[in-house]
Amino acid sequence: MSAPLINTNGLSEEQRMMREGVLDLLARHLPWERIRKMDETREFPHEAYNALAEAGYIGLFYPEELGGMGGSFKDIAVLLETMGYYYTGIAQAITTTAIYAGMHVAKFGTPEMKKEIVPKIISGEVKLALAMSEPGTGSDVAGIKTSAVREGDEYVINGSKVWITCAHVADYLVAIVKTDTQARHNGISTILVPTNAKGVEVRPLSMLGRRTSHANEVFFDNVRVPASNLFGGEGQAWKNIMKALGLERLGLAAISAGHCFKITEYARDYAKERIQFGKPISEFQVIQHKLADMLIMAETARQSIYRVAELLDAGQPVVTEASIAKIVCTENNFKCADMGMQIMGGAGYSMEYDMQMFFRDSRVGPIGGGTNEIQRNIIAKQLDL
Repeated sequence: MSAPLINTNGLSEEQRMMREGVLDLLARHLPWERIRKMDETREFPHEAYNALAEAGYIGLFYPEELGGMGGSFKDIAVLLETMGYYYTGIAQAITTTAIYAGMHVAKFGTPEMKKEIVPKIISGEVKLALAMSEPGTGSDVAGIKTSAVREGDEYVINGSKVWITCAHVADYLVAIVKTDTQARHNGISTILVPTNAKGVEVRPLSMLGRRTSHANEVFFDNVRVPASNLFGGEGQAWKNIMKALGLERLGLAAISAGHCFKITEYARDYAKERIQFGKPISEFQVIQHKLADMLIMAETARQSIYRVAELLDAGQPVVTEASIAKIVCTENNFKCADMGMQIMGGAGYSMEYDMQMFFRDSRVGPIGGGTNEIQRNIIAKQLDL
């Protein structure tokens, strides 16, 4: 097998060490032959998740005052790119709790909530999921129907959610609900719901890819939670969601960027071993050009995430840049998988090889976390269109 294509140029010594440490840890706790079996059985990677938490990597996302390590956005980009390179499923498992749900608690939670929940996120003791999308409202978050009605010292929640990643292993749901059913954006609030609360039901969904950290349906039937579980301000969820999007899109993009390199390496190694017309297919220019284009897409994706991280570390807005990175990385990820499958021919289409899993796992990128059509709408708005 040839040398890895992804390099550590531009990374600090600490970031290089982190990358090596993460890859070594995952090789021990999530060996590749086990991933293939877990993909088939849709098994969550608990052992690797707990090992990453024990090694302190989840703490990278959180400030020191909450018990974290206070990593820079570049540090986070390197970590997620590395996990995406190794296996997108473990990357998605970590980001679902640490960023998509947990960061709402860290940024907007009550002091008591932060003190109670964030250290347990960092230690791996609790997992969270963000419950936002609904059967009738995917991209239209303001149109959600799930209601939370105040009754004394409690909120009573009714409704349903769909496509909720990792809800089946979550201890808490960060639920986006309507506290004012007559309003749109100003009627949305965020509430913390224990998954073991009476009236909460989670039903796993059979997804095409990312099966080890799959999506679920969630149903709320007269679920009662303390009024203190509402956080971030009543009717303020939309504004809070907007404030969290930069890091969320950086996370999605970084995972896909790392995956581009993994796919390109896999296709290259296959091409160097596959003999046709008396020589390896890697010696044919048509194959060489496909692999060159794949590396171009991988490196372009990588540069886009570091640009977003650089701006975030400088305290700059990243509305346009984050949407561009999300589009570039997720679409390049799928294009790499598609081209890799073409290079491998029938073997790429076979379940005996990993390329089919790369293809399946990459396809969710342009859909999840705000579709790429929505990202283009955002960019158009920034163009004053």
